[in-house]
Amino acid sequence: MAEHNVTVESTLDALLSEKKYATIRDILSTMNPADIASVFDEMEEERLPLLFRLLPKELAAEAFVEMEPEAQELLIRGFSDSELREVLDELYVDDAVDIVEEMPANVVRRILSQADPQMRKEINEILRYPENSAGSIMTTEYVSLRPNMTVEESILRIRRTGVDKETIYTCYVTKNRTLIGLVTVKDLLLAQDDETTIEEIMETNVISVNTHTDQEEVARMFSKYDFLALPVVDAESRMVGIVTFDDAMDVMEDEVTEDMEIMGGMTPSDKTYLRSTVFDLFKHRIPWLMLLMVSATFTGLIISGFENALAAQVVLTAFIPMLMDTGGNSGSQSSVTIIRALSLGEVEFRDLPRVVWKEIRTAVMCGVTLAVACFVKIMLVDRLLLGNNEVTWLVAFVVCVTLALTVLVAKIIGCSLPLLAKKLGFDPAVMASPFITTIVDALSLLVYFGIASALLL
Repeated sequence: MAEHNVTVESTLDALLSEKKYATIRDILSTMNPADIASVFDEMEEERLPLLFRLLPKELAAEAFVEMEPEAQELLIRGFSDSELREVLDELYVDDAVDIVEEMPANVVRRILSQADPQMRKEINEILRYPENSAGSIMTTEYVSLRPNMTVEESILRIRRTGVDKETIYTCYVTKNRTLIGLVTVKDLLLAQDDETTIEEIMETNVISVNTHTDQEEVARMFSKYDFLALPVVDAESRMVGIVTFDDAMDVMEDEVTEDMEIMGGMTPSDKTYLRSTVFDLFKHRIPWLMLLMVSATFTGLIISGFENALAAQVVLTAFIPMLMDTGGNSGSQSSVTIIRALSLGEVEFRDLPRVVWKEIRTAVMCGVTLAVACFVKIMLVDRLLLGNNEVTWLVAFVVCVTLALTVLVAKIIGCSLPLLAKKLGFDPAVMASPFITTIVDALSLLVYFGIASALLL
């Protein structure tokens, strides 16, 4: 796809130089809006307004939604009031809200001033909902039917109003704005009689979400039930909007990206990598690096506290990296597994005893296997092949026992901290690799030197 975009970009550059605008329009008209947005994001900024104006009105609006916020802001600043109004008229409300949330205040004021009164009202209503809630990602554009309408009347209503709705396949049945059922276009088309009422064929067991439901929970429901759209109701069960599948997909992508960045020891960023400046990368990474550097000083203090043990058995120093790395890796395995299970709703805090017991049994199996392999390696490689006579069977025993205990401790910590973080209202991803590795490093050293002091000194 990247190579294709480069080819299209070079073609458009050549055609622009030759002022073959009709040809450019024909090329762009055959492309998907997302592909147009990808090409536009790579074009020189001064060429964007001209290319955008060559697009048919409806396609221009669809491509505009897919573009990066920086490109959107550039175009908005260059639009005349009539051009901005035309684009806004083609946008769905939820897409307009997404754009408003990304723009600076002066651009937002201009957008709202050019939006028609109804859209402006709906945008302001959605913006009042808490961030990351179902209300903040929903659209108010859906097909509503009454229970006493016939199939024929319903199809006529869809034809009259559906052009402005984000989806028409699923229609919602309301009575005094209260959601009482749903019916699909398939149900309407396959109805035996045009005079059949909606009440007779509608599905009354409707799954919905509240306006304040967390967007992650909404996204999980799409995955669980394979919905195309999900109705959103207020505290009185009055229908206020729907969340569509494409918005749920965006939430999934954003949440996964955020979790990956946090798990990697970075502050989440709203920009793509190539659009992030060096300073952006610096400010997102340095706080975690500073925190982890300071926390890592505890391992130094532990090593300093056992200088006598190290002085008596210098060979112990050679095994410190292996023990710390194995402990960190073991903890990361458990934490990542639990964080994923939490994000999918597979486990909750009340499952902590079951999770810990399962991880203990897993840790014993992993620890014993690693300890046996490590003992063989130490005696064959370190003692016999390398000829290090300081590596006695007792030293090997200390290292291997420490290794098994480190794996056990690491897996218990790795599975417990994400669950505890979730219970306290924090993002479980915070308790991933860097944080857990630091804790496990300190504990593995304490175990190591404690056993060594008891058996070797």
